[in-house]
Amino acid sequence: MSAITMRALTKVYPNGVRALDALDLEITDGEFFALLGPSGCGKTTLLRTIAGLELASGGSVHIGDRAVTQLPPGKRDVAMVFQDYALFPHMTVRENIAYPLRIKKVDRRARGEKAAETADELGLSALLDRRPGQLSGGQQQRVALARAMACHPQVFLLDEPLSNLDARLRLEARTFLKRLQRELGVTTVFVTHDQAEALALADRIAVMEGGRIRQVGTPTEVFRRPANTFVAGFIGSTPMNLVDAEVRDGRLVVAGAPLPVPDDTPVTDGEKLVYGVRPEYLDYTAEAAPDALHGQVVVVENLGSFSLVSLDLTGDGDAATIQVVVPEGREPQPGDSGWVMPRPGRSLLYRDGELVSPAAAPAVPAARAAAAAEQ
Repeated sequence: MSAITMRALTKVYPNGVRALDALDLEITDGEFFALLGPSGCGKTTLLRTIAGLELASGGSVHIGDRAVTQLPPGKRDVAMVFQDYALFPHMTVRENIAYPLRIKKVDRRARGEKAAETADELGLSALLDRRPGQLSGGQQQRVALARAMACHPQVFLLDEPLSNLDARLRLEARTFLKRLQRELGVTTVFVTHDQAEALALADRIAVMEGGRIRQVGTPTEVFRRPANTFVAGFIGSTPMNLVDAEVRDGRLVVAGAPLPVPDDTPVTDGEKLVYGVRPEYLDYTAEAAPDALHGQVVVVENLGSFSLVSLDLTGDGDAATIQVVVPEGREPQPGDSGWVMPRPGRSLLYRDGELVSPAAAPAVPAARAAAAAEQ
């Protein structure tokens, strides 16, 4: 078993910077897990602490049933792929792949055979005698992965391994990486600041900010129901619209327009909230419509198969801008007047920055429950 368990994991640098703040996290055996967040959030520090390249200031790390908090990197049975691949420029591809086996004192013939076998699995057989300077970025990335695979570690740790590739190579490498991880079944922790990569690759995602984990969930969970306004504004190629709102007479007033309160969300008249809805979950129309927000089109961004349209809302109250995804061929023009309608069940409310969960079903009195059980 190669599950990773962290309890109250803390990292404080000598200058007082708290990079990890008492994190609790469990990564299951065989899972592809992404650490996602902006620069400086602590995701790479967390990865390096799992690897043993950084020593924890407090808390614990377990890999499987072994406590590894105080073990050096070589004793943790993990393999790391760095952002710059960290290949030895004076070594051939064969020698780079075999290097971890050389450190483990595997004999020359056995490590040569293992390097050739691993290279063949990753389509590198024709490149074994080349040096890193003679390879493309995509080929160097595969060599770094082959080197990690060669020693059959319990855990793969990947520190933004796709960030140095161009857009097309990144897409190809993403597909390759996901297929490879599925075939190997090795627990993999993947650091990225790219939301699209995390959503596409991971079984689960931890979104980090300021050394803390703000939400853990599947890609669907963190995309559809962000737990707080930080995650809502960070996740997705187009951030969630977050607009101030107020409850009046059982309706939600957003930029002067009354909208229905999201189903089963507990609210009270007069309270101020933040209304959240993704651009993908809004519909645009040029004609007036009920339960819709009215605005003037200010920007239209052509993104290929769809356009991202920004409207300045024209209702009473504070100025606000809202974005909506419009299908190809139906784009309005800047200056047009339009309405955007939230799709049922796709809107969220945030109170003090945290998601307002739907109201729980009322409890059934014990006497009634007992009577029902007897019938």
